[in-house]
Amino acid sequence: METLNAAELLAALGHESRLTIFRLLVEAGPEGMNVTAIGEALGLPGATLSFHLSHLSRVGLIKGERESRFIRYSAEYGTMDELIAFLTHNCCQGKACLPKTALCDTSAKRRAKTSTPEGNAS
Repeated sequence: METLNAAELLAALGHESRLTIFRLLVEAGPEGMNVTAIGEALGLPGATLSFHLSHLSRVGLIKGERESRFIRYSAEYGTMDELIAFLTHNCCQGKACLPKTALCDTSAKRRAKTSTPEGNAS
């Protein structure tokens, strides 16, 4: 990931409403949420929500898929994982110094979990 791209992603997340929307979609999982559910969960007016969803989508942090008359948004986990990797690359000269980050599910860990016989873990 290029520094300019990382800065653009961080700037998008630097707004309280966009960060809240993104975290909600991360928690919702790959199936995501429709716009109405997002608006109800966060109490955001439609125009404001639309503006923030558009911004997050433009920078690649979320994606929207049309379902009939509605749009379902979900987090782009690959982009999130790349940003986290960019921020932590060569941290502490390769020593394990980020215990909270080590516990987070990265996309590689999610792929490893879903490929095991025990089934899906989302």
